[in-house]
Amino acid sequence: MGAHAGLGSRRVSSEGSQVPAGPSQDQLPAPQNPEIWLYNAQQVLRWGPVSLSNETRPVAYQVQFTFPASSTWMDVNGRNSPIMVNCWGILATECDFTPAGLSLDFLGFPMHFNVSLRVRAELETRTSAWVAAPWFQHYRNVTIGPPENIVVTPGKGSLFITLSPPFNISAPSPVTFSYYVHYWENPGNPQVKGPIHSNLIVLKDLKPLTVYCLQVRAELFWKLQNIARPGHLSNETCHKTEADASTRFQQGILIAVATFLSLAGVAGSCLFVILKYRGLIKHWFHTPPGIPVQIEEYLKDPAQPILEALDDSSPKEDPWDSVSVILCPEKE
Repeated sequence: MGAHAGLGSRRVSSEGSQVPAGPSQDQLPAPQNPEIWLYNAQQVLRWGPVSLSNETRPVAYQVQFTFPASSTWMDVNGRNSPIMVNCWGILATECDFTPAGLSLDFLGFPMHFNVSLRVRAELETRTSAWVAAPWFQHYRNVTIGPPENIVVTPGKGSLFITLSPPFNISAPSPVTFSYYVHYWENPGNPQVKGPIHSNLIVLKDLKPLTVYCLQVRAELFWKLQNIARPGHLSNETCHKTEADASTRFQQGILIAVATFLSLAGVAGSCLFVILKYRGLIKHWFHTPPGIPVQIEEYLKDPAQPILEALDDSSPKEDPWDSVSVILCPEKE
């Protein structure tokens, strides 16, 4: 399909093109400002409502489409492929060509096609003039959102990022997605890595045990038309890298030195206390005097006459020894 210059926004609108100077008495006013809203895979036509001051019945709307190669306008009534949605006689002021739950085979217009749309109002037998929105090409005019399913896994001095594209594209496709990572040490100046054409991104040579913040954006590139559509940045997330081998070795040495110094400090403190308070410590650990054996036996059996044996008031005989003297006559 032919390329047209001057389009690049997600909304392609018309300020009431093809509207006559003024409706006749039997003609309805035309819808105002039709615009096509393109975000990722979404395709939605929107327009301003028609208001009738002397009418209480609701105004309905009809939508048609065509391709530049064809001069025929087709109704969006759910029966004309590739658009299997119904926007004929609807009360809403928008027509969503990509509703949830619709089969991918009938989900919106082909993204590389030039498409023209128009809408008009109807009330029973009365209708308005058709109002056309400017033509669009999805790949040319789409707004790209941030990548989906972003998962960041910290590594040894690195960060591993996995993601999926903002929306699925059929294979083979005339377009490709590339990714850019904006990252910085928290705090620090941002750096950019890209373009990357893989769903796995590795940020290497980062400082170990350091917090890094990052954002990721996708860019759609249409090689045939040489058109690039940069996407929106993802939400900012921050992650701390893990320690590498050298950092772990340094940590082990520091832990060993700290442990040795702590033990040495504790031992020195204990020695100082022992030397300064050795008298008091000796008193604390001195064995208390024991109970005499006789009293201990008496406490076990009070019937024993231990008190009599200990009583010194009773009269006692003086102890004496018997001595015999034997005389032997000396020999003359």
